[in-house]
Amino acid sequence: MLFKYIVFDKNGKEVRGQIDTHSQESAIASLQGRGYIISSIKSIQDKGILNIVILGGVSQKEVVILSKQLSTLFEAQVSAIRIFRMMSEGQKNPILRDALVSIADDISDGSSVANAMKKHPKVFSSFFINMIAAGEESGKMSQTFQYLAEHMERSYELTSKVKGALVYPAFVVVVFVIVMYLMLTLVIPKISGMLADSGQELPAITKVVLAISDFLVNYGLIFIILSIVGGFLLVKYIRTAEGRKSYDRFKISLPLFKKLYKQLFISRVAGNFSMMLRAGVSMIKTIENTSKVVDNVIYEEILKKVSVDVGGGESLSKAFLKHPEFDQLFIKMVEVGEESGRLSDILETLSTFYEKEVLTTVARLITLIQPIMLTALGGGVGVLLSAILLPIYSVTSI
Repeated sequence: MLFKYIVFDKNGKEVRGQIDTHSQESAIASLQGRGYIISSIKSIQDKGILNIVILGGVSQKEVVILSKQLSTLFEAQVSAIRIFRMMSEGQKNPILRDALVSIADDISDGSSVANAMKKHPKVFSSFFINMIAAGEESGKMSQTFQYLAEHMERSYELTSKVKGALVYPAFVVVVFVIVMYLMLTLVIPKISGMLADSGQELPAITKVVLAISDFLVNYGLIFIILSIVGGFLLVKYIRTAEGRKSYDRFKISLPLFKKLYKQLFISRVAGNFSMMLRAGVSMIKTIENTSKVVDNVIYEEILKKVSVDVGGGESLSKAFLKHPEFDQLFIKMVEVGEESGRLSDILETLSTFYEKEVLTTVARLITLIQPIMLTALGGGVGVLLSAILLPIYSVTSI
């Protein structure tokens, strides 16, 4: 439940805020535990539609920053309850602030840090929580939070660079469509009358362009509406289980981009495996948790099959060998890691290698896509100009 409170600190300064906890008594105990004198506290959980707040959630960047701060505080041997209370007071994001307050309250009630975090799956992934559980068992909470921060930061930067690489071609395509639409609906109609009055036989390319222009002038609005509705339905379909699977399969089979996506997902798998195995998480648990955060349905299903095979006594490398989505280099290196007993180190090396491969592939794609897009844009404009100039040239040459 969510409670709104007005309290006074030790200096008599008024403090207002919200706290998320299971009961009003727990909220009062939590506030008094921080040294506050309570003026008023009331539930704001049941206020109907007026209480709806549109929030953007918690970004990966915020979790990375939080992990770094938690690592520093645990290293300074500050108590867990005090750490999470301190962190909640400095948070601007209300979702993250309330989660940290709730975690602190649960810890004060005897819960472990991992179990307290497990109640907030929208903030902390299963991968994150299992790493924290392993850190608690080994007594290495500071190192665990630091490892998580570094791992998530690398993953965030890598994903951002891949998305950034796809922005340019998308921008060029949008510009191309807008330019062509404006020319076909504004420029061509003004010239079509003059060409029709000339009385000459028009070239085939001119007839095609005039027909497209006439269609867009008369039915352009309907076409745009249908395109928007179609896009909306496509997005809605992609959000279904079947649609997401089709979309994820399309990504790893798309010409030019399939190599990039495969490298990205393999890097993610290797990095997560390395982190969890190094923290002492069991192999089966590592595979299961990685399947939940790999962010691709196809690779998620593969990892679930690998988990079943490994649970049945098969080696990890042989389980991966059944799936062509993982290349031979990855499988051979995993086999070497298993034989040498240094699997986590090998996987970390693989993760770094594939991260570099992703960046190299991104750079190559940008170099390749730029001239292709510019040529397509220039070619489209050239076709329109040819359709206009050819009949005009024929008239003037008679």
